[in-house]
Amino acid sequence: MEKKTIRSGAPFVFAGAGVMAVALTMGIGSFVSYPVALAVGGASSFATRAGMADFDLLTKPPAAPPDWLFPIAWTILYLLMGIAMGLVWRSSTGRARKEATALWSIQLAVNGLWPVLFFLLGAHGPAFFWLVGLIVLVLFMIADFSRRNATAAWLSAPYLLWLLFAAYLNLGIWLLNR
Repeated sequence: MEKKTIRSGAPFVFAGAGVMAVALTMGIGSFVSYPVALAVGGASSFATRAGMADFDLLTKPPAAPPDWLFPIAWTILYLLMGIAMGLVWRSSTGRARKEATALWSIQLAVNGLWPVLFFLLGAHGPAFFWLVGLIVLVLFMIADFSRRNATAAWLSAPYLLWLLFAAYLNLGIWLLNR
């Protein structure tokens, strides 16, 4: 098997999550969360593009959407993530705010690294289990958000549903292309 070189936005994912955590703890989180979420999405998109040639050759499971739908869906989801975090930021203070920010930042970094595993490394099995871990983090995040701002929790629901669909696609691709 040929070794793949990583040319990705992964450093930007970590930097973005780090900047986000610092900015939120400094008190500018309610408006910083939107561009940071979109920046992580952009870095993920960059990582995804590098592996699209290999992706196009894979056998995909039934109900796999067309490639053009993914950037549209993810842009909307990253916007919703930013809005949800902004609402939680405004609705909470002190330790509660820091905990919500940490959970949101961690899941965002985990999210941003999935394309590196899946697209660049072609590690579809590990990417699936990484995605399952992300789903668990998002469930915890939604539960945390629901205690602070119900709207933020509901705005995170489409993200969870898309991740569940992504897990189905990831598992299908892994099983169909082994």
